[in-house]
Order: sequence, then C-alpha cells, then structure tokens
Amino acid sequence: MLSNQQLKKILEKSDIMPAAEFEKFSQEAAKYGKTAENYLIEKKITSQSSLYENAAGYFKVPFIDLKDQIIRKDVLFNVPEPIASTHQLISFAADDKEIKIAALDPENMEIFEFIRKKTNLKPVIYLTTPDSLNQAIKQYHKSLKAEFKDLADENINGGGETDLKKLAANLPVVRIVETLLEYAIFEGASDIHIEPEEKDVLARYRVDGILKTVMTLPKNVQPGITARIKILANLKVDEHRLPQDGRFKINAKEYKVSFRVSIIPTFDGEKIVMRLLNEKAQVLTLEQLGLQPSALATIKKNLTKPHGMILVTGPTGSGKTTTLYTAMNILNTPEVNIVTIEDPIEYRMPRVNQSQVNPKIGYTFAAGLRAFLRQDPNIIMVGEIRDQETAEIAIHAAMTGHLVLSTLHTNDAVTTLPRLSDMGVPAFLVASTTNIIIAQRLVRKICPNCIQSYKLDKTTVAELKQQLDLENIMRALEEKKIIINAKQGIEALLFYRGKGCKQCSNSGYKGRLGIYEVLEITEAMSELILKKASPAELKEQAEKQNMLTIIEDGFIKAKNGITTIEEIMRVTKE
Repeated sequence: MLSNQQLKKILEKSDIMPAAEFEKFSQEAAKYGKTAENYLIEKKITSQSSLYENAAGYFKVPFIDLKDQIIRKDVLFNVPEPIASTHQLISFAADDKEIKIAALDPENMEIFEFIRKKTNLKPVIYLTTPDSLNQAIKQYHKSLKAEFKDLADENINGGGETDLKKLAANLPVVRIVETLLEYAIFEGASDIHIEPEEKDVLARYRVDGILKTVMTLPKNVQPGITARIKILANLKVDEHRLPQDGRFKINAKEYKVSFRVSIIPTFDGEKIVMRLLNEKAQVLTLEQLGLQPSALATIKKNLTKPHGMILVTGPTGSGKTTTLYTAMNILNTPEVNIVTIEDPIEYRMPRVNQSQVNPKIGYTFAAGLRAFLRQDPNIIMVGEIRDQETAEIAIHAAMTGHLVLSTLHTNDAVTTLPRLSDMGVPAFLVASTTNIIIAQRLVRKICPNCIQSYKLDKTTVAELKQQLDLENIMRALEEKKIIINAKQGIEALLFYRGKGCKQCSNSGYKGRLGIYEVLEITEAMSELILKKASPAELKEQAEKQNMLTIIEDGFIKAKNGITTIEEIMRVTKE
C-alpha cells in the first residue's frame, strides 16, 4: 500500500488530482474507516493499474503486471514464500547475473540486500499492483500440487493399527495434511472431502459450490491422514466404526480459519469432510449480498420492527447463515441484548451471546430457546427450525415482544407458510407473527477476466419455454427497467458467460452471489394464511404484491452480466 504522502505526490505529479482535493478525499476515506488508496479506486477516480503505473514513474522503476504470467518454479523459490508474503514481493525472472523482483515497496532496500546475499544475484526492482502480486503469490500454492506426489511417494509405513499415533506424527503424513489444508485455504474452498476408494484416496475441494477433484493419493497414506486429522480435531484415533465430529483452528498472519470435521465409516475406510470457516472474513452488508433495491427496502423496513419473525429459507449451502449474520450485524447495537442458539456456531460476533446446541446432553434448540426467554433478550437467532417444538417456542417468543430470526428448509418463500402449518403451528400464529420470508440460492458469478456476450439459440429458447414462464420473466425485466420492451422476445437479448481463463481455472466463474425472493406478510397475505389458502393462492397474492421470484431475480442478474442462465437453472431446478 502507498502511504498518503506518496499517494498525494503521485496523484499531483500525474495530474489526476490536486493536493487540496486529495486532502478532502483522504478525510472522507478516514471517516469510512478506509485507506485513501482503496477509497480512490472504489470511487473510480483512478484504477489500481493506472495508479501503480504512475507510481512506477514516481519511484523511477519499471512497472510490471504479473496477472497472466506463469513463473518457473526454480525462479519462484529463489525467494521463499514466507518472505514473499511478509514483504509483498516476488521473484519472476532470473539469469546467471540478475534476479527480477516485483514489489509493492521499491524502497525496501534491506530486503533487496538480503535477497542479493542469499541468491548471489543482483536484484532488479519492478513495481506491480497489489492484485497482480496476490495472483502471482498463489503460484507458490499451485506448485504445491507437485509436492503431493513427492510426499506420497515417500515411505509412509507406521506399522500396524497400534502405531496410529506414531503414524499420525510421521513427517510425510504431517506435510500431506498441512499441504491439503493450506492449498484449500488459498483456493478459497468451502469444504474438503477426503474419500477412500478401493485402490486410492480422493481429495476433493468444493469451490464456489462445485466439487472438484484436486488430488488422487495412494491407498497407503489413508490411515496416516485419517489419524492426523483425528488428532488435530481431538477425536478418538482408534474409533473406526462410529461417526465422529470435531473442530480445530489454523492461525497464520494472513488467515485465521476454523475447520469443522465430520468423519463417517464407509466400505473402503473412513470418509472425512472438513468445512472451512474463515474467521477473518468480514460480515457483508445487505447491499453486498446482491439484493434488488425493492427487496432491500422491504428487508430494511422489517429489521426495524421490534418483534415478529424473519425467516430465511433455502437448501443446505445456499448462504442462509450469511444472510442471518448480515441482518444481525445491522441489529447489533449496544442498546439491545442478542442471543443465538446455533448448530454449530459458524462465526463469532462481538456483543452477541452465542450458544451451541448439544443434543447428547439434552441441550436442543427448543431447550436453549426456553432458557433464553429467561435472559431478557430483545433479539433471538435460532440456527434452524427443525421440529414442532422449536417452531412453537420461536413463534411464541415473536408474539411476546421479541424479534426472532431463523432458517427453514423450503424451496421458495411461499411454501414456507404451509410448511409451518404442517409442523403443527396454528395458522393464526403464523399469520400474526411472521414479518418477512427470504428465500435464496447461491449462483456462481461470471469471471470478469474472460466474460463474453452471446445470444440464445432456438434450441435453448425452446428448452427454456418448456421449463419456465418466459412471459412473466420478460415482464419482470421490463418492470425493473432492465430491458425496454418485453415483446421483443428473449432471443433478441444479449446474455453473458465466461470463456474460461487462468484466473478462474478455466471454469468461467469466480466468486458467488445470492439470488432472492422476499415475501412480506401483508394484511392481505395474513388473511389468506388464516383461511388456510393453497400455495397457488398464496403465490397469486405474492405476485400482486410485486414480489420478484428467485428465477426473475436470477434472470435480472444474468441479463446484467453477473451470472449465467445455466447457473440459474442449475440452482433453481427442483
């Protein structure tokens, strides 16, 4: 990062902004708790690459963009990864006399002198951008893939079953597990699956919601890997017949990650799934979640109500917990008492009293909820409504002056209402306590580096017509001013997809975003619930209230070049 003093001089010298105006921006940035550099880029006053190209002129060094550059392994490892990460620099080329270093601080002479002594080569310094450097540093971890093979080929023999603890401490086993975990963190994986097969062991990562195989390991490493993970998660090493659950943490300078471990016995050995929870991840704002302006306004209005229920629904892994935490972050002020009961606690929140269920000792969602009501809470978050008892207590809490936030497993917002009735909750209670229902899915975003536009062909349009109500979708696009004329037909519209590039591992996607439908329980909707109306009648009323469905929201995002039609179909097909 450039210092404010350097930034001011660079902007002035390159005629981007006079010093007086910079001071004003710098104060504004401080007010929002942001650096002046990030604030200027965010406000689109300059781009990162343009700023650093001008900075290179200021420092009198050449500029280099490493984004698509593959660095040879021997050149890369001239500078060890801890030094590269700590000092924000990387070696990208070398010959027998010179070593070329891309850095963010070209005035850090001490470290350049250290590299000169270590390599016996003369450092030639280039300036690069933070994004470009971060992309290049990932190559250390890409080359770890080759390390797997070397490690797995090492002699891993720890004797029989009695030597499991010794086997877990075997150096190659320790390094394989460390590499698996570290590689997953840098890949941005949400889950690691270690799956024993008859002749080998598969390691798979879930990245952006999709599972992909990253490594096939020989069968002989399986007992060691399983024992090592059990020791990390404080589980019984010699228990192979029963499922086990545990957790552990990895703390490093650049990340702090919790791993939730689940082990189950299968025919070919024990299958391990680890969920990664990044504890340094910032809580998002409602705007960042990807809500449309009308849905956003409805949610904000309902978050100000002192009591009632806010329900978030969707299948497993659809981002419900993230939405709940985002809402809690808005509600989390010193004037209120917030309590949560979760299974498990996924993220720690300051000033929130978080409690984890433990069914083994009878501490269930229902038991925790009962106890909470004696603790004078204003806001209660229930991780999930799974049964009639929990539903009834949550609804009674919402009736008696508490704001209750919870999740439910239903396919859309409207079917949540009959689902609560199926659980045995009286219709009048559902009608009088529910404020708002948010249904959601997560879709992958198109990679911005390889995005391209296209028009739908006749076959695709015919398939879409069979599966969707295209007239309603086009009407929604027209109402939201995404298109001018709905009558022109979907075949006339431009959509987008990713071609596939190095940045997105040729998938065409990078990152994820939510698609939503937000159903407000108005008086008209309450009357229908009291009459025990059918889901079709409830849906009709939702349309009258101008509720945007998940698919309509998806198509708006597809038309705006955020995601693809294929993604919308993948996550919404039932």
